Amino acid sequence: MKVSIGQFGPALQDLLKKKGETRNAVGRVAHVDASLIGKIANGSRKPSKELMRSTTEHYDDGQLFIAAAGEVTGGAFAPWLDNVDLHRASVLFKTVEEMREVLVLSAEVPISKTADQLTESERQNMKRLLMETVEAITALTHFAAVLCKEYSFSWLATWKEHRADLKAKKYMK
Repeated sequence: MKVSIGQFGPALQDLLKKKGETRNAVGRVAHVDASLIGKIANGSRKPSKELMRSTTEHYDDGQLFIAAAGEVTGGAFAPWLDNVDLHRASVLFKTVEEMREVLVLSAEVPISKTADQLTESERQNMKRLLMETVEAITALTHFAAVLCKEYSFSWLATWKEHRADLKAKKYMK
C-alpha cells in the first residue's frame, strides 16, 4: 500500500541507483534500518523530517532537496519533472521561454489594482500570470539543480550563500 504522495522516496531510490549505493548505506547516513529506507523508497512509509535532512545534506543533490521540500509542504513546492529532457541547454531554453511568458503577461495585468477592483476578465488574466509564474519557478528550480549537478556546485552551499546575500542586503533578518 502506497501512502506517500511525495517524491522523496522515488528520488532517493533514483539517487541510490545513480550512485550505486545500497539502502544499508543510506540507513547508516540517516541512522535507521535499511528496511525503513526500502519502505520509504517504495512509498509505503513517509520519511521523517530528520531522515530527509540527514540524507539531503549528505548527498547534496538538488533533486533530493526538491523532493524533500515537496514532501514537507504537502506538494506546495516545485515538483521534480521526471519526464522531460534535463540536459542543461534544454532546461535553459525552457526556463527562458517560461520567464518570457511571465514578462508578457505581467505587462497585460493591472497589477496596481487591488483584488476587489479587478473585473472577472482581469482576475482570469491575473490567474494566468500566477500560473505562468509558478511554471517559471519550476523551470528555474530545475535549472539551478541541473547547473549544480553538471558543474559540481553544492545545492546546499548555493542556497546558504543566497540567504547570506539576502541578509546582507537586509531583505531578511
